[in-house]
Amino acid sequence: MLFHVLDQLQSSPLYALITLLTFAFGIVVALSFHEFSHALSAYFLGDDTAKNQGRLTLNPAAHIDPLGGMMLLIVGIGWAKPTPVRPEYLRGDQRSGMAIVSLTGPISNVVIAAVAAIPVRLGLISSGEVGFQSFDGQNMIEYVVASFVFWNLLIAAFNLLPVAPLDGFAVALGLLPREAAASFARLERSGTAILMVMILSGFVLGFSLLWLWIRPIVNLLALLVLGNTIAI
Repeated sequence: MLFHVLDQLQSSPLYALITLLTFAFGIVVALSFHEFSHALSAYFLGDDTAKNQGRLTLNPAAHIDPLGGMMLLIVGIGWAKPTPVRPEYLRGDQRSGMAIVSLTGPISNVVIAAVAAIPVRLGLISSGEVGFQSFDGQNMIEYVVASFVFWNLLIAAFNLLPVAPLDGFAVALGLLPREAAASFARLERSGTAILMVMILSGFVLGFSLLWLWIRPIVNLLALLVLGNTIAI
C-alpha cells in the first residue's frame, strides 16, 4: 500500500502527502479508540490494570506501536500495543468478561465510523472511493471521510477474526459452550502461525485467505454504516 504512495510521490508529491497523512490519521484514531475501549470496558468490569498502566486514555502515544502502525501503512495489516487485561479481576464469568472486553474494540471502530459517515447518510457529501485509493484531487473532505470510515471498518473486521491473539478469538471462547471452548482454546498457541499463513497465502496460493474473511465483513459493516458496499 505504501508503495502506491511512493509511486504517486513521483508524479504528485502534494497528493502523495495528503494520501499518507489521511491514512495515518485514520489509523492512529482507529487504533487509539480501539485500545481505549478495551481499557474502559475492562475498568467497568472491575479490572483496573490498564488504567494503572496509563492506557485508559485516547492519547495515541499510549496505544500506538511504531512497528505495527508502519505495517498497517505498508501492507494494510498491523497492530497497536495490546491492552493489558487480567481475566481473574473481571466480575462474573471470566470467559464472558473477556469476550465483552474484546468485542468493545471492534465495536468502537464501527461506532466512530458510523459517526463519521453521518454526513454521507444525510446526503451532504458522497461516500467517495472507500479503500486503499490514493488522493487524486477529488473533494478532500469526501476523501478524508471515506478513508477514515474505511480504516475503522478494516481494523474492526480484522480483529473479529477468531484467531489468537485477535479479539475474535476471545469473543469465540465466550460464546462457545464450555467444552467446545476448552477444545478451541488449544488453538491459542498456534494462533500466530495460523495468522501468518493466512497473511502469506496470497503469495503462495494466488489469493489471500485473510482477505476472504475480511472483505465480506468490511462490506457488511459498510452496508450498515454507509448504506453501500465498498471495493477493497
